Amino acid sequence: MTSLLATRAARRRGIAFAGLLVISTLMMAFSSNPTVREVQNGVSFAFRPIQGAVHDIAAGVASVGDAITEIDRLRVDNAALLAENERLKTENAQTEEIRRENVLLTGLLQLRAGIDYQTVAATVIARESSEFRRVVVLDHGTNDGIEVGDVAVVAGLALAGRVTEVGPDSAKVVLLSDGEFKVIGQLTTTAATGEVIGQLGAGVLVMRQIDSSEKVTIGDEVVTAGIELGGGVRSPYPKGLLLGQVVDVRRDANDVVQTAYLQPAADLDKLEFVLVITDYQGGLPPIEQQPVDCDQPDGTLPQGEQPCFDPPASASPSAKPSVAPSTAPSTAP
Repeated sequence: MTSLLATRAARRRGIAFAGLLVISTLMMAFSSNPTVREVQNGVSFAFRPIQGAVHDIAAGVASVGDAITEIDRLRVDNAALLAENERLKTENAQTEEIRRENVLLTGLLQLRAGIDYQTVAATVIARESSEFRRVVVLDHGTNDGIEVGDVAVVAGLALAGRVTEVGPDSAKVVLLSDGEFKVIGQLTTTAATGEVIGQLGAGVLVMRQIDSSEKVTIGDEVVTAGIELGGGVRSPYPKGLLLGQVVDVRRDANDVVQTAYLQPAADLDKLEFVLVITDYQGGLPPIEQQPVDCDQPDGTLPQGEQPCFDPPASASPSAKPSVAPSTAPSTAP
């Protein structure tokens, strides 16, 4: 049975092959016939518009595909360019910040090289700006030699403030613009003096108690007077620190004094770096060097053989003038 089925299948394949061979032979024979060729050309001409339309559609589909591919490529390229642009912006901002800080630090280095005092460079790490105070905190303290009373300056030898609190690694500085800050200022043009005080929120300093006979001109610069008083008392601030520039003057014809308004020499609300002067001895001298009254009942030297002075009449009306013994040390400030 199996061999019979195989024989039939082989016979069918043979018949099919023979049929295809005959058809191919007939087509080859007829293809050279002029009539058949005319029919083929006619059919080809009739279907040419359809072929063109199909070709155009295929070309359009291919073009759309190419456009979609190009759009995707451009989208990827655009995202890469945006990322690169943001990176360059960040690097440029960092470079600009480094350049700006470098300018500030260069100014401080130049100031340190030209100043006659020992200094410590410090960075502002905190700020207290309110309607009551103008205070900054520095990143150096007693471990670097900073003490209460030390003076802080910035580029241009401008006074920034004074240390009021100090720890091992930090110091608090009250700024010149603080309402409780006071310093004796001196006009560089006439040497006239006055009391300079801070003004919270005003953006200017007030220089008051200037003798009305003195000429004060807009644009005049004011520096610390560095006045030394009798009895070894020195100004808490070195002489010649820049305070500001006169921007306004108020004169009262019926008053014996006048008031000037100063633009601070330093931008106190944007301090970043300062120099703290650590070796200036201002204010009262140490307790062992402070002068005392020499009017001792027994005529002996004061305890410790300290320098002595004659009390002013207003302080002790009944005091008698006294002369320090020749063995007493001098009272050089």
